[in-house]
Amino acid sequence: MTALLQPLVNLGTWAWGLLGALVVGLCGQDFAPYVLYAIWILILIVCIVAPLMLCMAYLTLLERKVIGWMQVRHGPNRVGYGWLQPIADGLKLLVKEIIVPAGASKFLFVLAPIMAMMPALAAWAVVPFGPEMVLSNIDAGLLYIMAITSMGVYGVIVAGWASNSKYAFLGAMRASAQMVSYEIAMGFCLVVVLMVSGSLNMTDIVMGQGKGMAADRGLTFLSWNWLPLLPIFVVYFISSLAETNRHPFDVVEGESEIVAGHMVEYSGMSFAMFFLAEYANMWLVAILAVLLFLGGWLPPIDSAFFNWIPGWIWLGAKTFVIVTMFLWVRATFPRFRYDQIMRLGWKIFIPVTLVWLVVVGGWMQTSYSIWK
Repeated sequence: MTALLQPLVNLGTWAWGLLGALVVGLCGQDFAPYVLYAIWILILIVCIVAPLMLCMAYLTLLERKVIGWMQVRHGPNRVGYGWLQPIADGLKLLVKEIIVPAGASKFLFVLAPIMAMMPALAAWAVVPFGPEMVLSNIDAGLLYIMAITSMGVYGVIVAGWASNSKYAFLGAMRASAQMVSYEIAMGFCLVVVLMVSGSLNMTDIVMGQGKGMAADRGLTFLSWNWLPLLPIFVVYFISSLAETNRHPFDVVEGESEIVAGHMVEYSGMSFAMFFLAEYANMWLVAILAVLLFLGGWLPPIDSAFFNWIPGWIWLGAKTFVIVTMFLWVRATFPRFRYDQIMRLGWKIFIPVTLVWLVVVGGWMQTSYSIWK
């Protein structure tokens, strides 16, 4: 594979050298390193965001195909035999007019979709795709993710308030209450992972799952966090469904009772940004589940065949399975009532995570600890 990629590497080296010479000529020798560093960071950002945008678009196609297959009906099969349907949907939304209600707060109305989309993309800055494949390998990566993702609720609240509509405002209040409730349970799940990993660095958390008695015998998947932290993994998965307003927790978009929630007054690309933010959050919580509980890019079995497969393929395959489970849940379960959602979050998940936090903390202090 290295031999096949060598011409591309040579072309990239030549192009970068040409760009460096151009920057030196324009900015001078003193400022050229700073400008080149900024350009390099922008290139890395594009390398992350461009595939992510493609995954977000085609997740809509995958969802319609998977649900159609599970319900014994056809999914999209017209535009390019279905494969071009996401592009057709994007073009349709791109040319539609963005209508701002007369009584709306125009600045906040336009700002809300950006506030919803920004945290979903910014969190990927510290997501590692391999041991050295990460945009910013900071020591507080997990803390950064907890902080940046908690800002997504502001986009929902601002959208509901700025629309000057009682339906939108009521939907925003329901959505924000739900997101905040399950954010607490997810936060405790991340705290438990932090305890057993002893690090906030995302790469260290993954590499720590490749150690232990089972990993020494080649059964790496038994050393991943999902096994000793199984209740926490289950709580995290269900909470991620509620956090992203996915079925069966999508009461915000329960059309029979509250129209389309906080997005009811939005159209065109402003509506599409809310829609894409939901799918970006799905990919984000799925890859975090893989990194925190399922060994990240580590192969399930330590053997020559499994080690031959690149780590980013293992990471992508595990993430794809988690995302597909999101779609499976949507096609299977009915929508919960709002009081059931609140009771599950406050009276079940938060006590369960607190109890398991104490259990794991006590377990780590005994001679039977598997994390020493």
